[in-house]
Amino acid sequence: MASSQDLFLALDQGTQSVRAMLFDLDGQVVAKSQQHITPYFSKHPNWAEQNGDYFWHHLSLACLKLWEQYPQLRARVAAVALTCQRASMICLDEEMKPLRPATIWLDSRRTDNYPRLPWWLRAGVRAVGQQHMMYQLQSKAECNWLAADFPEVWARTRHFVQVSAYLSYKLTDQLRDAVPSQVGYVPFDHEHQRWADDGDIKWKALRVRRDQLPPLVQASEPLGVISRRASHETGIPEGLTLYAAGADKACEVLACGGISPDVGCISYGTTATINTGNARCVPPMPFLPAYPAAMPRAYNSEIIVQRGYWMVNWFKREFAAKEVQQAEERGVAPEILFDDLLDESPPGAMGLVLQPFWNPGVKFPGPEAKGAVIGFGDVHTRAHLYRAIIEGLAYALRHGKEQLAHRNRVPIHSLRVAGGGSQSDRIMQITANVFGIRTERIHTYEASGLGAAINAAVGAGYFKDHAAAVKAMSHQGQVFQPQAEHAHTYDRLYREVYNRMYDRLSPLYRSIRHITHYPKY
Repeated sequence: MASSQDLFLALDQGTQSVRAMLFDLDGQVVAKSQQHITPYFSKHPNWAEQNGDYFWHHLSLACLKLWEQYPQLRARVAAVALTCQRASMICLDEEMKPLRPATIWLDSRRTDNYPRLPWWLRAGVRAVGQQHMMYQLQSKAECNWLAADFPEVWARTRHFVQVSAYLSYKLTDQLRDAVPSQVGYVPFDHEHQRWADDGDIKWKALRVRRDQLPPLVQASEPLGVISRRASHETGIPEGLTLYAAGADKACEVLACGGISPDVGCISYGTTATINTGNARCVPPMPFLPAYPAAMPRAYNSEIIVQRGYWMVNWFKREFAAKEVQQAEERGVAPEILFDDLLDESPPGAMGLVLQPFWNPGVKFPGPEAKGAVIGFGDVHTRAHLYRAIIEGLAYALRHGKEQLAHRNRVPIHSLRVAGGGSQSDRIMQITANVFGIRTERIHTYEASGLGAAINAAVGAGYFKDHAAAVKAMSHQGQVFQPQAEHAHTYDRLYREVYNRMYDRLSPLYRSIRHITHYPKY
């Protein structure tokens, strides 16, 4: 190991962009290149797809631009790790070629043409009251609706893998994937962190075969080495080891130091989440799994607000043309100008309360769930609506925090926040006030990239374990303490209003779905 090799290349294939970043042993971003991408295309309502080679092309471009801007750093790279959007699946043929576009996690297709379980398994599912959960699994699983809607493609599918596995193959010529990337409708044993045993009901419920799934390796273990072909296309030095890291959310939790259940890790991304890390498997609610953490044989218990900061993009598209134009003129992100909107509205948005269930759920919220905004009056402007969005997301995540503390039997004493929303001081302060506890952002906005770099550093032997790497590479950023007056207002709104909304409105949501037939399922 040459002493001059002191940088770690983190490849972050997200939903909105792909980034190639170099981190040092202190966890600082030394250099970065970013390629914005089209998240998906949609030939029909509810479809969300993107070509596998589109991802590879833009990952390669991000790397080439990195070396173009920082040629002197290329020789200092010691190891590589990839983190990727999760639950996005792709069908490959015998020659490892994509048979059709990848299905992005935002795709909401379903099918009623799925395998029929034997009567004794159906009886068992009924006995534990999980008919709806099984229906959700079978109807939403990509392997089931692909086999039903595209039988000729499914018949030729030799490998059915996450986008992370496909990109790992493109980098190394080896089809393997990281254990912490296995989030989605696949027959995975979350407790033992391996493909399910032969007798597991998921093999009966899903059309995928064991031989279609890739070998799995734990976080910080080698996936392969950068091939000659990949080096030519990306500029990454040939022969460097690609270490397993995991899905973007798992890497964010690791970067935030979420390795014990007393720390809550919030990701304000396209999907907003709150996680706690644990050495034991603690499902966040009954019959929903704890996901593999981005460190070996550890777990993340996660509560999801599916549309999360997608709602900010929705607001930007529908209500913020002025800020978008001003941001273009100034050369800044429109979200930076949205802080002014928060300043135009007081805490509590003058009585406007938003429930951010813009996307149906499986258990809580249920499949009937819809978004809601209550308390409208003639005083309200788009500034109040924007504040209500930010506050509503925080309320939903606070509900998740209370649920995780109950499941873990460990109180959460502090929050660490990453993702796009963490860049705003106003949003960070609102979060601290809604939760009523100490809230901090970590030292870098590139949290998922840092989590990948931590795995590369551990895998390459620069640290003895992940705890030591986190201590060395993840640092406290700005800290936000609750403001007593505003925290009291939020606490009452949360307990007396927000917490009651879903139970009051869900019968109306069911009626809306029955009358309008939307959403269909």
